[in-house]
Amino acid sequence: MAERSGVRAVLLAGGEGRRMGPLGTGRLKPLVPYGGACRLIDFSLANARASGLAEVLLLSQYEERLLMDDLHRVWNRDAGFRVHFGPYDDVYRAAGDALPRELPERTWPAERGTADALIRKAGHVFGGDPEQVLVLHSDHVYRFDYGPLIAEHRAGGAALTIAYQRIERRWVHLFGMVDFDRAGRLTAFVEKPAEPTSDLVFAAFCVFDAAVLHRYLEKLDGTDWQHDISRDVIPAMLAGGEDIRGHEVVGHWEDIGTVERYHRAHLMLAAAGPRAGLPVERMPRTVRPGVDRGWVADSPGVVASLIPADLVNEGRVEHSVLFPGVTVGADARVRRSVLLPGATVRPGQVVDSAVVLENGHVQRVEDTAAVTEGTRT
Repeated sequence: MAERSGVRAVLLAGGEGRRMGPLGTGRLKPLVPYGGACRLIDFSLANARASGLAEVLLLSQYEERLLMDDLHRVWNRDAGFRVHFGPYDDVYRAAGDALPRELPERTWPAERGTADALIRKAGHVFGGDPEQVLVLHSDHVYRFDYGPLIAEHRAGGAALTIAYQRIERRWVHLFGMVDFDRAGRLTAFVEKPAEPTSDLVFAAFCVFDAAVLHRYLEKLDGTDWQHDISRDVIPAMLAGGEDIRGHEVVGHWEDIGTVERYHRAHLMLAAAGPRAGLPVERMPRTVRPGVDRGWVADSPGVVASLIPADLVNEGRVEHSVLFPGVTVGADARVRRSVLLPGATVRPGQVVDSAVVLENGHVQRVEDTAAVTEGTRT
């Protein structure tokens, strides 16, 4: 369990989900349903709670009210853990289990990127003089105890400790490439390199020395920068000669950046079943939590699929992931697809390699069965 004292955990949640196509239309990317069990943002929050952290500061950039209302309903019921909403937090605390009727008028400029969100709300990030700042993102799928990462960072006295994972080099160009010397110090950090020279990638969460982070944010503010942790802050610290170390992430971790990766990750979950690197039993349960769900290998009407206990199925489901509330009509066939909560497949309809939205819209996805670059276990 992570020691709570001295650590400020911040969750960067900016995405509009433009690369998610219809799946991201009308919904915030952090709230995209995942794995038949939860939403993307729930992984980082569940990890923080399980790591012994009592609070996570939300730094959102797009449709803040919608995201805060949702997280307040879902996550702020637990007396031992809550999401802090920065300049809006007082009104949410005052609302109790309800939602605030109005929010305070915005008095700060809109953030233009992940790092910009940190400096624009610096009073909430650095107020109280935390020793470390744990930076998390809202669109990565993994379960992880941040405790050893924080402990290693403290013991080593580094300015920054970044989580990394080793993958096949042919896929490194999709991520932030990192490399270390024999002493374990970071020597290279390149966002989406054209010609990778390392098989190590940044896992998008890290622990900063709070004072060092604040100093670099102030140094970059007002310059011609991209307002991004990976593109600006970490490279600036590397160029400045700061002591940056790595902490290896072993196990399942994936970045859900596009609808193709989203679809592919679900196909792999359906294919692996109980052998999945992150089975449904280890996912947060935030989507209709009272409904049981599990993997079915082969039964009448279902083959190698993750299904909810409340599924109404009069057709055939194969190699798919279904959320609670789904109905599959008579003689319908669902294959290699993801059906979101409450989706209905009409009688006789054939759905193949697609994502079916709550309103029944079918978002077809290019066949990705043989492609695995989006998932690492």
